[in-house]
Amino acid sequence: MQPENKHTTMHTRQEQLQAFDRLLTIMDELREQCPWDRKQTFESLRQNTIEEAYELASAIVVGDKQEISKELGDVLLHVIFYAKIGSETGDFDIADVCDHLADKLIFRHPHIYGEQKAANAEEVSKLWEQVKLKEKGGNKTILSGIPQALPALIKAYRIQDKIANAGLDTTTQEQAWAELKERLADFQRNPQEDDLGRILFLMVHLSRMNKIKPDNALEKQNLDYIERYDTNERVE
Repeated sequence: MQPENKHTTMHTRQEQLQAFDRLLTIMDELREQCPWDRKQTFESLRQNTIEEAYELASAIVVGDKQEISKELGDVLLHVIFYAKIGSETGDFDIADVCDHLADKLIFRHPHIYGEQKAANAEEVSKLWEQVKLKEKGGNKTILSGIPQALPALIKAYRIQDKIANAGLDTTTQEQAWAELKERLADFQRNPQEDDLGRILFLMVHLSRMNKIKPDNALEKQNLDYIERYDTNERVE
């Protein structure tokens, strides 16, 4: 059962800006006065950043709003930490980070800030793939923007999603199901790594076609499995 956490009063824009300014001030003070914070570099923070991103993802799967808020704060800490380090080397600061993001959002939403038209989310996704290829310093090919370090399941989804948004995927669900059944039969007769990889790729394909995020689905199954066996251990 998902926790129900309510925040009845949202802050004004001025209060939000004051909170962000307070955070930046604290970071300045920590960087000057705390030996640990002063010692950190881009490289030393990298692993912690990855861990914080996964902790946020876990909180989202569970649906705990208070935990999501806390983990978002931890991720934000890393953003301002990197920006502070960048300002010390004279490369960039938090204003550069925000301005770059704002400029990118405007450029990638020509249906809002330009003359392009998009009637639904699917049309927006297709428009994004076209726009990204036109960005200065952006993707050179449709798939070049996918990080190599992404977990395999998420990477497979992003590959297929980008290909579909570019209008290059002509596979129907019927064709995908037929190939999946054929591959499963092959794997049952003679289990091979290549066949298993293709089966998983096809399952991701079918998940995307049915608007299901396979990584979320698998993680929820992981949590259900853990809870079931933890319960059994407690009973025994």
